[in-house]
Amino acid sequence: MTSELLYGLFLILHLASGAALALRAMRRRLTPSPTSFFLLFRAPELLLSIGAVLFLFSYIYATNANMDYVQRFMASHGNLRLAPNSTQERLNACLRFLPFLAVDAAWYLYFRLRKGTLARRALGGGRCTHIWALPLSMLSGILYALAFPSFMRTAGLPPLGWVCLVPLLLCLSEVPAGWGIMYGTFAGVLQTMISNYWLGTFNLLTLQFVSLITALEYVPFMAVSLLILRRSRGAGFIVFPAAWTVFDWLRSMGFLGYPWGMLGASQYSVIPVIQISSLTGVWGVTFLLVLCNSVVAWYGGRAAGGVPARRGAAPALVLAVACAFTLGWAGWNALIEARKSAVGAKSVRLALIQQNDDPRKNDYRLVFDTLRSLTDRALAARPDLVVWSETAFVPNIRRWSHEDPAVYPLAALVRDFLAYQKTIGKWLLTGNDDYSLITQNGTEERLDYNGSVLFSPQGTRVETYHKIHLVPFTEYFPFKKQLPGIYRLLMSFDAYLWEPGDRRVVFHHPLFAFSTPICFEDVFPNDVRRFVREGAEVILNLSNDYWSLTEAEGMQHAANAVFRAVENGRPIARAAASGLTCMVDPHGRITARSPFYTESFLIVDVPLSSSRQTLYTRWGDWFPASLAVLVFLLAAWSFAWPRPE
Repeated sequence: MTSELLYGLFLILHLASGAALALRAMRRRLTPSPTSFFLLFRAPELLLSIGAVLFLFSYIYATNANMDYVQRFMASHGNLRLAPNSTQERLNACLRFLPFLAVDAAWYLYFRLRKGTLARRALGGGRCTHIWALPLSMLSGILYALAFPSFMRTAGLPPLGWVCLVPLLLCLSEVPAGWGIMYGTFAGVLQTMISNYWLGTFNLLTLQFVSLITALEYVPFMAVSLLILRRSRGAGFIVFPAAWTVFDWLRSMGFLGYPWGMLGASQYSVIPVIQISSLTGVWGVTFLLVLCNSVVAWYGGRAAGGVPARRGAAPALVLAVACAFTLGWAGWNALIEARKSAVGAKSVRLALIQQNDDPRKNDYRLVFDTLRSLTDRALAARPDLVVWSETAFVPNIRRWSHEDPAVYPLAALVRDFLAYQKTIGKWLLTGNDDYSLITQNGTEERLDYNGSVLFSPQGTRVETYHKIHLVPFTEYFPFKKQLPGIYRLLMSFDAYLWEPGDRRVVFHHPLFAFSTPICFEDVFPNDVRRFVREGAEVILNLSNDYWSLTEAEGMQHAANAVFRAVENGRPIARAAASGLTCMVDPHGRITARSPFYTESFLIVDVPLSSSRQTLYTRWGDWFPASLAVLVFLLAAWSFAWPRPE
């Protein structure tokens, strides 16, 4: 297994380092040589970093041991071994890693506390931020994660977003570039694992892929950014804010796109600050936060550009102008809102059903009974549309409606669903599997989709949307032929792969037009924007967040939806299997919500926005694209006219 291989390599690294250190000590060769410096000061940093990541992964992944479907998988497959329960599996992780981490930490602290002068000489500088770079980068990773909804506080700690990167920027300004790449990558992977700890139960491979891809993304980002910083002059404080924003933008694109945990999203509850998103997208908030971190680091001892802090007013002035513009834009938006409120607006009533169940348990009849019971109660409010969550009704309606209910239980369940939907006399939207048949080389092939289906009050299937942006590796893998080994690995861990849809559907209800990004599609700014450009007046996000087993994930998901509302000036309603079923107004305020992990329904009156489009809806990701040009110009300038040594 991969985990056993990594643990074996971890042991080998410790044995090799310990043996080399002991051998040199026996020969009394712990003199100020490069090899000795590495063994005394750099080796424990590497071992601590690797050990912390491996331990954190093992501790998070242990949650799977409590899942009944994981235990069934282990009983039928030989490629996964976990303890009978999560407590025992976590204890195993502690016993395997904590002794090594304790030794590495003692090793690290001893030679920095007892050999302070030697440490400064060995590490190439005399400042504390240099010799304590690893804990500072670790601190940044932890503060970054805690700025978002987390196990520490479900609502998150937004103020941390304004200062969380300061420790990292301080050490990056001093350490050698190669080690700066390691510290920055370590902080990035650490914050990703802490803030995305719930991915441990999404799929048996998701956390591994996300952690690996994060590391592979941070390495080139840190390398390029530090290269520019080291050759920049007075503009050093602006390099990281611009580069970081471009980095977040780029990693939201393509097959591997995963724009979760963008720093700007941590401010979802700070309504005046996030209004700038209607102009710049969430990227403008990210830029503002990183700019604040960079300016604080600039004046805090060492500039982010790697030169001594100056008393110049330029960084503070730039930050002040950015903050003033952000608050001014919020005031302008408030004025527009007041004028629209005076005129009044039409609304549509939705019943958002939260059945609080995980479809992976296969209790499809029980889930349908819950959905029916909740819907019957919600009908008393006379909704215009009933909304069920992603895969709320699991059996494929298109397929099983053509089979004999007397022979197939799933066909009987679909028959009961269709009959019930006609009796309620309401429009109903539900998440459901779908498929199409194509013929290739004379062979008929079935393509499966994750979809949402709209039914009329008469029981007619009006329209279907197929999810376009699928979760990489767990829902979609386009390189089956090019990378067959990875494809076989995915199949061996029960990954269920879908086909991506090819059309941005706008559903037309008699009262309004809406689109239904499914699950994490609502975290992609440009994807939701394109739905609005197609004519959607309301965004209905269907999601299944029950599987995460934590309120933090549901709140993080809703935080992303807040920005999609502000960016496009459109209300967003979310129907989740559990958490967070809610209503977000066009200015990002969560105006109604259901409790986490309860069977409930939410009745919301959704205001219908005018046809006015925000500047972000019109222009898209112009802001990060402009910053990309700025970064290129800064790079060209710094290399053409490097700062004097």
